[in-house]
Amino acid sequence: MVNGPVDVTRFHLGAPLERGSVKVEPLPGGASASIEFQTYAAAVDTQLLSVGYTAPAIGAPAQYLAVVSFTRTSRDIGPERSPVSIGLGGGVGGGGYRGGGVGVGGGISFPIGRPKTRELIATELGVQIRRRSDGTVIWEGRAQTVADVRAPAAVAANSASKLASALFRGFPGESGRTITVK
Repeated sequence: MVNGPVDVTRFHLGAPLERGSVKVEPLPGGASASIEFQTYAAAVDTQLLSVGYTAPAIGAPAQYLAVVSFTRTSRDIGPERSPVSIGLGGGVGGGGYRGGGVGVGGGISFPIGRPKTRELIATELGVQIRRRSDGTVIWEGRAQTVADVRAPAAVAANSASKLASALFRGFPGESGRTITVK
């Protein structure tokens, strides 16, 4: 089964990032009420708290907004061949005077069962941290991974956690560089 690494790209202004209170929101036009969004938002919120941001006080606005988007798409990658096959072989040979002769051989094999189509789930998580006061994006990151639909990593809760963890590893990270997190 395929359970790929995570490719992470991050951008920031290059200055040290001040920490403060942050609120996670969906990308405008996104589905904030969906259970799947809540899964990704919770994973991002957990990581933001681990890198020094705080939850806003009750009734107070957050200093920063973490705008979250995600996509999950499936794609077929062609047939998966059966690991079992049957082989047939044969040969014709002749012996002659003083070991001389001619030999001919051949073989054929074929898989048992029908080929199965493999399905992969590609998931991308995007986060922008914006100053609430002026809307300036101070940090932005994107993480992508691919997993076999049958693998635990294809489950939304698992992929959300994996992507958010990779995205915030070494926060804020080197701006403009794509890294692979295994």
